[in-house]
Amino acid sequence: MLDLLTKMNEAKAYIESKIDFKPEIGLVLGSGLGVMAEQIEAPIKIKYSEIPHFPVSTVEGHEGQFVIGKLQGKNVIAMQGRFHYYEGYTLQEITFPVRVLKAIGVEHLILTNAAGGTNEAFTGGTLMLITDQINIMGISPLIGKNEAELGPRFPDASHIYSPEFNEKILQEADKMNIDLKQGVYFYFTGPAYETPAEVKLAKMLGGDAVGMSTAPEALVATHMGMKVTGISCITNMAAGIQKTALNHKEVVEVANRVQSTFIKLVNRIVEIA
Repeated sequence: MLDLLTKMNEAKAYIESKIDFKPEIGLVLGSGLGVMAEQIEAPIKIKYSEIPHFPVSTVEGHEGQFVIGKLQGKNVIAMQGRFHYYEGYTLQEITFPVRVLKAIGVEHLILTNAAGGTNEAFTGGTLMLITDQINIMGISPLIGKNEAELGPRFPDASHIYSPEFNEKILQEADKMNIDLKQGVYFYFTGPAYETPAEVKLAKMLGGDAVGMSTAPEALVATHMGMKVTGISCITNMAAGIQKTALNHKEVVEVANRVQSTFIKLVNRIVEIA
């Protein structure tokens, strides 16, 4: 069985064979948010299925490809679709692309997701800047052998999402008249939407939004010394708060509705990164 470093290097070599520049900013685009990749100039597209050792995205609304090019004058690589624990992959597998992004030169990772709101000051369509995260699932992508070349055995998770850069984002959002909220992202594995009791627990513990992605990727990026920014699109209020049934169609529809504001915000984040 090939080790992690060997797999990383083979995936890295394949991606680098398709491009002649080094991406500096990585974007992970969540459900209904993949349209951001259409902003990238002179795009080079690489299907995940072509890359050695990559999983394949199986979720509706996820294109399953890298889009690489220029955005706001920066060299960027966007993941148009991501992987989830509920798809049957291990946490090491779903975070493998983050490790490859670091290997090809990405220093700043911008993670986006569609999430359910537990903070009742939010509504469907709210954009939330992630300030911290909670994972009480008893699972971590860092479990197992630690490769010292990638990061320390016991990484500091005090500031996964850069407080200094978050402050800059808030200032820029205010200038653009974007009502950007702040909050803590609470990770559940899915694929079932959370029960009202689970949402109540998340709220009691300080979660402002609940979702099924992002937290493992953010932790692995931190392990490798990357700067991390997180944006949640609150596509619905979580179970027990929202009275209607939850469904993925609604998630995608609301993300589509706010995509112009989302694109405007992410473009500015990339510009000031």
